[in-house]
Amino acid sequence: MQSRAIRKLLHSKWTAQQVVDKQKHFIVTKLIEPECPDAPVSEVEIEAVMTKRLRIIPWRELDNPLQWKRGW
Repeated sequence: MQSRAIRKLLHSKWTAQQVVDKQKHFIVTKLIEPECPDAPVSEVEIEAVMTKRLRIIPWRELDNPLQWKRGW
């Protein structure tokens, strides 16, 4: 994904293929900006819908269909 496509991840909805901490549905709530302004975004913050628990994951993890499915 390029920078523009990564920006589209913000507020997107995801379903974990396997339950994570008793949660299955997540929303991307934040793009984690790298310390170096020229570096690309490599991580996102996701929030569990039910518990509001936050996790930071590499955004490329969302491309893995064995781990994540887009939407609920």
